[in-house]
Amino acid sequence: MPLALADEPLPLVTGPDGVIRVSGTRVTLDTVVASFREGATAEEIVQQYPTLPLGDVYAVLGFILRREADVDQYLRTRGHDTEAVRRENERRFPPAGLRERLRQRRPSVS
Repeated sequence: MPLALADEPLPLVTGPDGVIRVSGTRVTLDTVVASFREGATAEEIVQQYPTLPLGDVYAVLGFILRREADVDQYLRTRGHDTEAVRRENERRFPPAGLRERLRQRRPSVS
């Protein structure tokens, strides 16, 4: 009997925040890409992130390899977005003098 071939859906979902995650997990595409580009195998990625099914990691790695330019563009956009959020947070909550402000909040030890 021949093996029936069927298209498998890609195990990636885009959340309302625009962040792509592996379906059913909180692990982002960014995380999988970074681990893979640092030399981790699919098995090592699953060891680092046990909520990831091995088959899904292989499917995501195949997507990354086939759509490298698109993935790189997505990562650049995410980097710009992350930087904008960081700047806004630093504007709203200036880090200068933070250590001293935290020390002042600490109850004095007698």
